[in-house]
Amino acid sequence: MNISLRGQKIQASPIRKLKPYADQAIARGVKVYFLNIGDPDVPTPQPVYDAFRDFKDPVLSYGPAQGFKELHVAMCDYFAGYNIPLAPDNIIVTTGGSEAILFAFNVVADPGDEIIVFEPFYTNYNGYAYFANVKLVPVTLRGENGFRLPPDAEIEAMINPKTRAILLCSPNNPTGTVYTPEELERIARIVKKHNLYLIGDEVYKELVYDGLVHKSILEYKAIEDRTIVVDSISKRFSCCGARIGALITRSKDIYGAALKFAQARLCPPSVEQKAAIAAYKMGLSYFAPVRAEYEHRRNVLYEGLKAIPGVSLYKPQGAFYMIVRIPVRDVEKFVVWMLSEFSHENQTVMVAPAEGFYSTPGKGRDEMRIAYVLKEEDLRKAVVAFRTGLEKYRSLNP
Repeated sequence: MNISLRGQKIQASPIRKLKPYADQAIARGVKVYFLNIGDPDVPTPQPVYDAFRDFKDPVLSYGPAQGFKELHVAMCDYFAGYNIPLAPDNIIVTTGGSEAILFAFNVVADPGDEIIVFEPFYTNYNGYAYFANVKLVPVTLRGENGFRLPPDAEIEAMINPKTRAILLCSPNNPTGTVYTPEELERIARIVKKHNLYLIGDEVYKELVYDGLVHKSILEYKAIEDRTIVVDSISKRFSCCGARIGALITRSKDIYGAALKFAQARLCPPSVEQKAAIAAYKMGLSYFAPVRAEYEHRRNVLYEGLKAIPGVSLYKPQGAFYMIVRIPVRDVEKFVVWMLSEFSHENQTVMVAPAEGFYSTPGKGRDEMRIAYVLKEEDLRKAVVAFRTGLEKYRSLNP
């Protein structure tokens, strides 16, 4: 018997698929700096742990399919702090931002339909597209200009009768680009002109640097009937393991369809929702020191990598990733070698090959996504190990 084509063809995660090599390195006693995955070491806020500890319901029952009303209210208060008015019935709590993306794809598109996405993009969009049986149509961005959006004509050239939506991630994973109001306004005009949906992945909205301000697609009233925002507490509160996200929309039609999906999977995690409520109640003042810490880490990693001969990179404006071009032909082979055959002072580094963040075949083969999710001391050691490994690898593979 054969498994489904969907199961055969779905992409293995470039973030996680090389983890067995890291496990083997650790088993040999090598210290691995994990810069491949957005799993930060910034401490999870104490109120989150207090909520877990204080949960004493005698039965861990099903909750509402759309999530707890108290969490909806807490999120509305949070968005109000950014002058974005929402009502509780604009929010469906999901099992992580991942489920919100999957719901969004299935709400806006039928099997065989297309969604335009700007590459490089968050690699798991590929997996969600396979689940939904929709096609991602890539528009390739260039690191030379900071991964800015291309002219309207280049985007509109990708639109055809099967196109159902444009997917936009800002602050961007994996590039760190923060799209400007002008760029967002252009996208808003395009989706309205061509009667498309706009899906905004905004899970890094607090992590914006250099005095920039994030602008949400929820702020564009003219397209609120066609807008979906994917949200999550994972990066916002350093709660990646809690798996609490949200699908946010002011469209009653989108909400109604997504709610039926939510009902089909019963409910999001209950205890973790209580923890999310506690996190949101901390208020916006929580984010200033966290943002400053990530901005400092960005600077440390950027300056360290920029000093390595042959390395090319753009200084990211947000999130906690950067795409880096390095002087090797195949980054995946280099990463495997770094984990299998190399160590410097018994240390090595794991990064994510960037090829898996593209849909266009052959793109990104000489690039990596690297995450500044570790404290300064570890980042500096990781840069030394990375530079040493790259120099040795190039001497062996000229």
